[in-house]
Amino acid sequence: MANHKSAEKRIRANEAKRERNRYQHKTTRTAVKKLLTTTKKDEAQALLKDVTAMLDKLAKKNIIHWKKAANQKSRLTKTVNKLK
Repeated sequence: MANHKSAEKRIRANEAKRERNRYQHKTTRTAVKKLLTTTKKDEAQALLKDVTAMLDKLAKKNIIHWKKAANQKSRLTKTVNKLK
């Protein structure tokens, strides 16, 4: 257990950040799955724009690695471009 007031505050702050990061990461994963199940090209392109922004935001905040974000964006773009 923490012995100092600042350590207790740090524990609370870390927990709040952890919850926020988990929420953002999970929301992005759900959006990626929704994009992968989409069959209409115009709808997929609109979703791709949103998902790309979400991935960039996660990478910027170091929630996911920037190379993982780039890899996912590339893969998703290829998938959307293959749709008819």
